[in-house]
Amino acid sequence: MSLLLGHIVDALGGSLEGGATRDVVISRIAPLEVAGPGDLSFLSNPRYQQQLAASRAACVIVAPAMRDAALARGACIVADNPYVYFARATQLWRQRNAPAQQAGVHASAVVDPMALVHPTATIGPLCVVERGAQVGAGTILKSRVTVGEGCTIGARCIVHAGVVIGADGFGFAPEQGQWVKIEQLGAVRIGDDVEIGANTCIDRGALQDTVIEDGVKLDNLIQIGHNVHIGKHSAMAGCVGVAGSATIGAHCTVGGGAIVLGHLELADNVHISAATVVTRSLTRPGQYTGMFPIDDNARWEKNAATLKQLHSLRERIKALEQALKAA
Repeated sequence: MSLLLGHIVDALGGSLEGGATRDVVISRIAPLEVAGPGDLSFLSNPRYQQQLAASRAACVIVAPAMRDAALARGACIVADNPYVYFARATQLWRQRNAPAQQAGVHASAVVDPMALVHPTATIGPLCVVERGAQVGAGTILKSRVTVGEGCTIGARCIVHAGVVIGADGFGFAPEQGQWVKIEQLGAVRIGDDVEIGANTCIDRGALQDTVIEDGVKLDNLIQIGHNVHIGKHSAMAGCVGVAGSATIGAHCTVGGGAIVLGHLELADNVHISAATVVTRSLTRPGQYTGMFPIDDNARWEKNAATLKQLHSLRERIKALEQALKAA
C-alpha cells in the first residue's frame, strides 16, 4: 500500500518544499520518532522540534513557523494546520488503500420490518435494528450494534462495535424498601456526522428523548444517561459518564474518566479535564479541573483531613484579622 507524494499534495493542498519530488513513494504515515525514508510524518507541536531534526521521514508536514527548521532537515509540506492535514492524510490513505465499505445489511443482522434503513447505510454483522428505528444515509454500524425501538441515527455516522443505543435509562421509584420501574417512554435522537466508540451506551429518555447533536464524537466505553442533551461538535474521551438529564453545550470536551452529575448544565466551550467530577453547573466557557493529585497514601490522608478543616481555619483567620484591627 502506497501513495505518491504528489498525489497527497494534489488532494490536500499545502506547499511541497525542500527539494522533494512529487514521485516519491510514501509507504506509510508514521510518527516522527519512528518514521523511515519511505514515510510521511508530521509536527504539530513545536516542543517536539528536536524529534523533527532527528527524523528520517521522507517528508514532514509542518506549520509555516516551523518551515525553516524542517527545511534544515529535508523535504516538508507546509500547511496552516499540520494536525488537521495529518488527519486528512489518514482519510486519504484509507480511501485509496482500503476496500470500500459495502452498503447494505449483513446476512447475520436483524432489522425489524418497521425500521427504516437508508439504502446507502451499512449494517454490520450481528447488528439489531428494532421496530421504528431509523438509520440515515451513509451511516455505518459496525458489528453487534443495537439500535433500540424508535431511535434515530442521522447521516454519515460511524457506530463502532458493541454500541447500544436506546437501552432503558436507570429510572426507579422507591416504595417501602423496594423499587418500582419507571418505564422509559422516550427515544434517542442522534444527528449527522456523529462517531460513537466501541461499547458505548446511550440510554433512551424517560419521557423526552436523549439527544446527541451533529458532529459529536464519543470515545469507547462511555455512558450517556437518559434525557442527556449533548450539543454540536462536543467530544468525550473514554470512560466518561454523564448522568441523566445533564445538558452539555456545543464545542465542549470532556477528558477520559470524567463524570458529569445529573441535571447539570455546561455552557458552550466548556472543557473538563480527565478524571474530574463535575458537581455543579458551569455557565462560563473555560477549562475546569477537579481532581486531587495522587500521592503516598499516608500523606494523601493527611492532606485530605486538612482540606476538611479549611472552612473552620478560614473562620479562625477572619476572627484573628478582626481582633487585630480592633487592637
